[in-house]
Amino acid sequence: MVEVIKGNVVKVHYTGKLANGEQFDSSIGKDPLEFTVGAGQMIAGFDAALPGMKVGDKKTINIVAKDGYGETDETAIIEFPKENVPADMKLEIGQQLTLSDEQGQPFPVVVKEVKDDIVILDANHFLAGKDLVFDIELLEINE
Repeated sequence: MVEVIKGNVVKVHYTGKLANGEQFDSSIGKDPLEFTVGAGQMIAGFDAALPGMKVGDKKTINIVAKDGYGETDETAIIEFPKENVPADMKLEIGQQLTLSDEQGQPFPVVVKEVKDDIVILDANHFLAGKDLVFDIELLEINE
């Protein structure tokens, strides 16, 4: 039976959870996830789990933060002047917003704190700094 090797295009079903068991994503009930193994399309820990699997194999993998979405980057914490926030916008902790970088590219941020003159925003991926657990089922290998 064929085993996954780097460069194969695979289809998998997965369920992603935090270390405490809280589910944050799943492909169950949806189209399977399709990607090229080893091409950098997936987080490192997920990509590394596929080689050697055969169609029908299931496994649970634990991914430390550095092999997932990375450690929390303190430079991604932004102090945004409150005067630049539209006057009619009500800001709440945990609220998701979109800012634009110098090139006009949008990027998501989360409101962490609202002070008198500044808003503290976090541009880290929401899973940065977290250890993850994935249940994976290999459905298909295309060489």
